Amino acid sequence: MKKITFVIDLDRCIGCRACQISCKQENGVALGACRNEVKQIGPIGTYPDIQMYFLPAMCQHCENPTCAEVCPTGACYKDPSDGVVRIDRNVCIGCRTCEGACPYKVNTFNAELRVMDKCNICESLRAEGETPACVKNCAGRALHVGDINDPDSEVSKLLSEAGEENIYTLRDFGNKPGVRYILRRDKWIDVLPQDSDKTKGVAEL
Repeated sequence: MKKITFVIDLDRCIGCRACQISCKQENGVALGACRNEVKQIGPIGTYPDIQMYFLPAMCQHCENPTCAEVCPTGACYKDPSDGVVRIDRNVCIGCRTCEGACPYKVNTFNAELRVMDKCNICESLRAEGETPACVKNCAGRALHVGDINDPDSEVSKLLSEAGEENIYTLRDFGNKPGVRYILRRDKWIDVLPQDSDKTKGVAEL
């Protein structure tokens, strides 16, 4: 079964936020909102042993998305053809139930349209055979997207080359987040939003 998702090499992310800006421009994301956001992790440690890296955070396109489970209208759903979690704006009633259910706080409310909004891995661009805006505009070539269930895909090869010991996901609450992060040089920090009930004592995402 196809599973389209992001593989992000954090060693290559320079924190330029080109992915964040290009996403807003391509998808017409509302003012004050974003579908992805580059977070600064650290600095941590004691000089001279200091670590810091940047982490692009977007919808994790989970295997068992809690946002889809709680949606009362079925507007939020996982597409069985590619595993991408989508929101149908024509069905969404803007109740924001999915917003509260996401442990990563990566879906946002579009106040102008009164509907929820989130990353769909640039569905319209991919339908035309193009690359998602964030991937295309990544200056450090840190962002990659593809089918991780295809052993011959670029993302599968990147994961294989990185080695299992250098591959991470955001914390799994039973939803099985799909985005894979590669980090070799620094220590992985378990990061989640501080306002989540599930994240007491965890660093802010």
